[in-house]
Amino acid sequence: MSAITSMVRRRRTTPGEGFDWRQYILYFGFVVVFVVFVITLGDRGFTNHNNLLNILRQTATISVMAVAVTFVIGAAQIDLSVGSVAGLSSVCAAMAIDHWGVVGGIVAALAIGVAVGSINGALVTIVGIPSFLVTLGMLGIAHGAAMWATNSAPQPIVNQTFNNIFGSADLGPIPSLVLWTLAIVVIGHIVLRRTAFGRGVLATGGNEEAARFSGINTRRITFLVLVGSAVAAALAGMLYAGRLQSGRFQWGEGDELSVIAAVILGGTSLFGGRASVIGALLGSLMIGLINNGLILMGLEFSQQQIVRGVIIILAVALAARD
Repeated sequence: MSAITSMVRRRRTTPGEGFDWRQYILYFGFVVVFVVFVITLGDRGFTNHNNLLNILRQTATISVMAVAVTFVIGAAQIDLSVGSVAGLSSVCAAMAIDHWGVVGGIVAALAIGVAVGSINGALVTIVGIPSFLVTLGMLGIAHGAAMWATNSAPQPIVNQTFNNIFGSADLGPIPSLVLWTLAIVVIGHIVLRRTAFGRGVLATGGNEEAARFSGINTRRITFLVLVGSAVAAALAGMLYAGRLQSGRFQWGEGDELSVIAAVILGGTSLFGGRASVIGALLGSLMIGLINNGLILMGLEFSQQQIVRGVIIILAVALAARD
């Protein structure tokens, strides 16, 4: 175990690296963007308490998926299927609730996550197909399955217990979506920074061959991070369903771009070996902040997509290392 720890530490603190401004640019950028929006949009309700809470609600699903994808990218893999899996799980949860109630809906959604993640993980670790291609294919499969199962029709959820648990209720002044986000972020941060599994993820992403020689089961690590990513996407699908009180194949559509952007903006290296769950949360909030500000400015969705694409390009550029 000490070999794993030393490997990760050497990866983080190479002699002569000095101050790495990339580790802090997101924090500076977040403050700058927030201040600019406060100045330019203060009279349009940007600083309104309800608007700020709405940003937290809208970014909850992205944040939850970003935590899991942090592990995936930290292990030098990629998962492009999270958005479609979220939509499929929301549909399955809604349909299962009608037959078996809340517990049945939760089990059905999580089962979808485990099944999809296991398929992704097996194809990558056993068959040897790159995760990019596997999850790109799974994106289409999950999206098509959700459309086929529902005939493209929304599946309403009238069970208020489910809706309250997964997004519609508040605990005092705190929305349940925020509580879900905080819980997942805390768990993800502890697992990444305080457990052997987290050190194994970073070691695998930093140098898979060296990690394997050090006794790390890199295939197991890769398999588990892909399963975890799909399960987190299933949870995000239930959060979509609970907040919007319906299951739809559209939920999560395109979220994979926002999730990856949030993770990379948060300081996780696109090439693996370095990751930050807290940074992924802040990256998600920054994207939500920008989207909210653009809406208040009156920009159309297509224009927001352009800005999001620019963010992804900048994130990759800033993540590049010599």
